[in-house]
Amino acid sequence: MKSIKIVALSLLFLVGCTPAKTQDTNPAKLPVLKPGEAVATFAGGCFWAQEEGFDQLKGVREVISGYAGGFVKNPTYEQVGTDETGHAESVQVYYDPAVISYNDLLEAFFAGHDPTTLNRQGPDVGRDYRSVAFYRTPAEKQAIEAAIQRTNASKHYKNPVVTEVLPLKEFYPAENYHQNYCRLHPNQPYIQSVSLPKVEKLRKAMKGKLKSEGKTNS
Repeated sequence: MKSIKIVALSLLFLVGCTPAKTQDTNPAKLPVLKPGEAVATFAGGCFWAQEEGFDQLKGVREVISGYAGGFVKNPTYEQVGTDETGHAESVQVYYDPAVISYNDLLEAFFAGHDPTTLNRQGPDVGRDYRSVAFYRTPAEKQAIEAAIQRTNASKHYKNPVVTEVLPLKEFYPAENYHQNYCRLHPNQPYIQSVSLPKVEKLRKAMKGKLKSEGKTNS
């Protein structure tokens, strides 16, 4: 379950991907797609790092943290954390395929988290932290499966990829206080020690495709 239940971890990690509760708990609004835009959805552990990581990329206009892969409608963060909703913390990426391809997003996804740890990312444990690549079309499914094969063949990770490949049935935006969390709370211990290293890992893998490297069309 949540990292707060892992007794052996330090107090820093006991806090885990859990913010203060005195914040806006209304669900975020999903952006309206612009002409020519596409959407991709991934789950790779705590969505704070995933959101900040994908937002580094040229061609990505917006990233929304939320929940997907489960059976409960309009779940809350607390419900998802019980591991009884089937949902995983996820991000929805709004991007311009003329600037960045779906394969590029897959490369960033597999670089920005450890896809070989089952139902766990670092100190965060549970099915709600599992690795999932959601597809909307048969072509996206094929692309995901090919990316998994490439990742395994690269031997970048010691163990094989355990990422689930699932059709996207519904994405539910998370509460407003989760959106842009890394950017708004850069000095929080969990962000410093867990989230930002993941973001930097993604940035290193995607060198040449980062917004910070020049003007973007996103």
